[in-house]
Formats: sequence, C-alpha cells, structure tokens
Amino acid sequence: MAVYTKLINKDILALCKDYQIDKVIKFTGIKKGIENTNYLLKTKKKKFILTIFEKRVKKKDLPFFISLMDKLNQKKIICPKPLKNKKGKYLSKIKHKTACIVTFLKGKDKTHLDYKNCFDVGKHIAKLHKATNKISLYRENSMSVKKLDGLLKSIKFKSKKKTLNLKSILHTNLINIQKQWPKNLPKGIIHGDLFIDNIFFDKNKFSGFIDFYFSSNDYLMYEMAICINALCFDKIKNKFLMNNKKIKNLINGYESVRILSKKEKESINVLCRGAALRYLLTRIYDYFNTPKTALIKIKDPKEYLQKLIIHNNLNNYKDYYN
Repeated sequence: MAVYTKLINKDILALCKDYQIDKVIKFTGIKKGIENTNYLLKTKKKKFILTIFEKRVKKKDLPFFISLMDKLNQKKIICPKPLKNKKGKYLSKIKHKTACIVTFLKGKDKTHLDYKNCFDVGKHIAKLHKATNKISLYRENSMSVKKLDGLLKSIKFKSKKKTLNLKSILHTNLINIQKQWPKNLPKGIIHGDLFIDNIFFDKNKFSGFIDFYFSSNDYLMYEMAICINALCFDKIKNKFLMNNKKIKNLINGYESVRILSKKEKESINVLCRGAALRYLLTRIYDYFNTPKTALIKIKDPKEYLQKLIIHNNLNNYKDYYN
C-alpha cells in the first residue's frame, strides 16, 4: 500500500455516491507498501478501503483479483469483500485510474509473530488453498522465477562501479535457481505476498488476510517458501536469523489442514531461495526506480540478500524443520 495518487474531498464524495456509501467524514492515505494507492475511508458507522491501481498492476488482471476476493468471502475465508457500484460493477474510475472499494477488515498486523501466531497463519493458509482449489479462476504468476530475468534487466542501477558485483551475484543466483526449480508440484491459487503486514490479528487471534494483488496460480509450497522468508526470521542487531521453531509451527499449522507431499518438502530449499531472490530484486528495483515524489517508505534490500545467503548455505527439509 502507498500514496501515489492524491485525492481531495470532492473526489471521495463523487466516488462514494457511485458506491452508495454514507458520507465519508474522514479519509486518510495509507503509506505502507509500494504497489497501489490506498485510502482509509470512515463514515459514521463503517470503514472501507479505497484502492487505486497504479502502473504495476495490469488492468487485465483486476477482474481476477476482485473475483477471487468475492469468491473467498463466499467460502468463508476472512478477507476484504469488494463492493459493487450503482452499475453493478466492482471497478470504477477516479483521476483517470481504475479503483475499487472493499470492506474494512477488523484487526491489524503485528510487529512480531509468536509461535502460536505462526501455527494459526499456517492453518489459515491451508484453508485458503483448499478453498481456492474449488475456484475456477486462473492468472499466471507475474513474479514467478521464470519472469525474474525481465525484472533484473529493468533495474536502473545508478552506479556501474558500485553495483557491478551485485548484478553478477543476482544473475548467478537466478540462473542456479532456475536450473533447480522443481517440476510438477501441487498447484493452485496462492495469495503470493503473505508478509506480516498482509496478515491481521484481533486480540492476538487471526482475523484475516488482505492485499490479494499478487495472487496467482502457482505451487502451493511456493506460498510456504514466501512465508518462511517473510515470517520466520528474527532481526537481531541488524542481522536476520532463521527461526526454525517458527517454521515448524507454520508447517504444523498448515499440515493440520493439508498434508505436504514428500516432493514438496524436498523442494523447500530452492523454493525459499527463489522467494528470497524475488523480494531482493523487487526491493532493489524500488530502491533505484521509485520516484522521489511517492509518499512511501522503501524497504531495505539488504534484508533479503542476507536471507538468500542463509538459504544458499542450507540443503534440505531437515535444515528448516528440526
């Protein structure tokens, strides 16, 4: 989430009339994240989230994201529900950009997850996967390993002398990961971006997932690899250390609903390396390519370089689950 498109009261008033929402008494830009512009809308009785889709999100993908959230609500998966406007459509225009309004999810993200939180997150990821298995939607993963070549080439490195070694490291890792990438693992619709700020808790109880704008069809175990990177490391004195107990609880929670196959478990290392490289590349891209006018906080790429190095020194499932 971020603020690229600035709105005034007149803009909000017109949009809310289109969606038949009560008068908005307050609206605030949300600075977290980097993909889209988001505003919190408050009426006297309710709250909503307005999302304005920016350049990275392709228009052709929007029906997939919106339909997915709508269908997940029907299947009792806790996530924001998109609203329809007067024309019966989920998407509208504001400032010449496509936008949607979704319900406000109770709770908030946590700064740190405890072991029970990790178990609960794993359990609800598996429930999400089981639910999406019955949803007939398809979107190719735009951030899959085979798409990372293009992302690497698109990074505008500022200084050739300082970044030459970094580019070489990134390229070497990408080639190695692509060669070892597994085949024929169980697939389905995954959230694709389950960072700690996309997982909500209310009074330390899981209360839902948000931000489905990276959702796609991919390996289910790749979702777990993303979560291991995002949720199962502890930062101690500027160093990130893998927490095996968090990983164990995450996987135990998942397997309380869906059992992982032997092949999925054997693929954990390369999937974790691939996930770490994906986020390393996106953060490097944002570091060099994000306009200075955007009201966002750029996330530190060094975090995922550290994580990638850690994964490169591991081999199998036992290194993660012990």
